[in-house]
Amino acid sequence: MTRAMDHWLRGTKTAFCPGCGHGILMHAILRACDSLDLDRKNLLFVSGIGCAAWIPSPNIASDTLHTLHGRAVAYATGAKLANPKLKVIVVSGDGDLTSIGGNHLIHAARRDVDLTVICANNEIYGMTGGQTASTTPVGCYTATDPEGSKYRPFDVCKLVRAAGAGFTARWPVTQPGPLSESVKQAMAYEGFSFVEAISPCPTQFGRRNSFDDIGALYDDLANMCVTKEQARTMTRAELQDHFVVGQWSEDD
Repeated sequence: MTRAMDHWLRGTKTAFCPGCGHGILMHAILRACDSLDLDRKNLLFVSGIGCAAWIPSPNIASDTLHTLHGRAVAYATGAKLANPKLKVIVVSGDGDLTSIGGNHLIHAARRDVDLTVICANNEIYGMTGGQTASTTPVGCYTATDPEGSKYRPFDVCKLVRAAGAGFTARWPVTQPGPLSESVKQAMAYEGFSFVEAISPCPTQFGRRNSFDDIGALYDDLANMCVTKEQARTMTRAELQDHFVVGQWSEDD
C-alpha cells in the first residue's frame, strides 16, 4: 500500500493466510476508492461471512456493515433504500454471495439496485473448513468432496448478466491493474454493477488439490485465464477449465 493511500486503512495487519489473494483484491479496491476520491461520509461497505468479508471490516477506514452469512446484498439494499445518497459497496466471497446468498444476488441484479458487488471467488469455502462451493470446478477436491466435485460450477458473471446486471467484469488477482480499473468503473456505474475477482486460496483449495507451492497455484490461475477475444475462437470443451476475463456491458 502506498503512503498516499494510508488514510484508507485502519491498520497494517490483516487476517489473511500467507498467499491469499484477498490482500491483492483489497489493494485494488482501495486504489479505485482513492482514484475516485470517494467521500467516506457517504460511503458504506457491506460484507457477509467468510474470508473475503474481512476485506472491508476491519481493514478499510470507512463505515462498514458486517452482516449475517448470505445476507450482505439484502442489508446493502436496505441501506441504499434508507439513504439513497450512500455509495454502497458489497465485498464478500463466492460462498456467501452465490450459494446461501444467491437469491439476494440475482434479484438485486434483476431490480437494478444501485449497488457495486465485488465477489472474491476462491472456488471453495475458505473460512469454514474447505467445503465444496457453487464455484468449485468439476473434479477438484474439497472437505465435502474428497473424490472430486461432481457438479459444474456457476459462471457467476453470466448468472448476474442473465438476471439483468448492466456492468459485469471478471479478473484474476494476477492482473491487479485491470482488476482495479474495473472496480473503479463499477463504482462509478449508476445501477447494479458486479466484479468477480478470482483469488487463490492456498490453505484450503491449494493444499487439497496438490498445490504445495503457492507460486504454482498463482501460475496455474494465470494460465487458466483467457480474454473474451480468445474465448470466441475456442470450443465449449476447450473453455471448460478456463476463466473468460474482461468486462461486459449491456451491449455485449
